[in-house]
Amino acid sequence: MVEKLTIHLQKQSAFMRELLQVGLKLAATFYFIAIGNSYPSLQYTFRVKASTICKVISEVYKAIISVYKDEMQHYPKSEEEWKEVAAWFSSRWNYHNCLGAVDDKHITMKKPPNAGSYYYN
Repeated sequence: MVEKLTIHLQKQSAFMRELLQVGLKLAATFYFIAIGNSYPSLQYTFRVKASTICKVISEVYKAIISVYKDEMQHYPKSEEEWKEVAAWFSSRWNYHNCLGAVDDKHITMKKPPNAGSYYYN
């Protein structure tokens, strides 16, 4: 599958400049996902302009989705399958009536006034 991703990210060479290597694109994207640095910070780490880093990360995200979406995205199609998912969350995590979970980057947010502990991390 990595070969498919590599092929998807490769482009024809440009007339006036050298294209970025696929390994650099992947490294910058995975570094961004893992560390969460800003684009200007990544430009100094990878010696690529921040505007290019922004485009590269977007390009890699799209490539990952297009290559792996059929393998990774499965949605239950019947009521029984949804009940199995809820039962799994209940037995595995003791989290009842849950039909799914999302795992993503941690984002810092400012809690609304008078929210108490609802927005405590």
